Amino acid sequence: MPSVFTKIIARELPAFIVAEDENNMAILDINPLVLGHVLVFPKSEVDFLFDLPADQYLSLMTFTHELGNKMSLAFKQKRITMSVVGLEVAHAHIHLIPIESVYELNFSNKRKALTESDFQYCLKLLTE
Repeated sequence: MPSVFTKIIARELPAFIVAEDENNMAILDINPLVLGHVLVFPKSEVDFLFDLPADQYLSLMTFTHELGNKMSLAFKQKRITMSVVGLEVAHAHIHLIPIESVYELNFSNKRKALTESDFQYCLKLLTE
């Protein structure tokens, strides 16, 4: 069954696309922990990150590394964290989250309600 990410890749659902190459995509999380929370995922529909073939896994990690470096320049938080939880969506994905403290990385925290202009601001920072 196609995941929400598969539908975004196929452009069947809207998303704030931050970056994309032939194998991977990154979007702004619409229910973020903090402003700038990004989801990175392979275009191949694989549920578990470690089920990706090695070449696709390395491609995803390289893509994530490049985007994380770009986020470090765009956002002024102390760290850009990387987390793989994998329970919310049955499609391998990585969370890149700008944080000031470890408490912001708690997935039990209430998610932020961002406006369209918040999303556009993040897109501008990450796509220019």
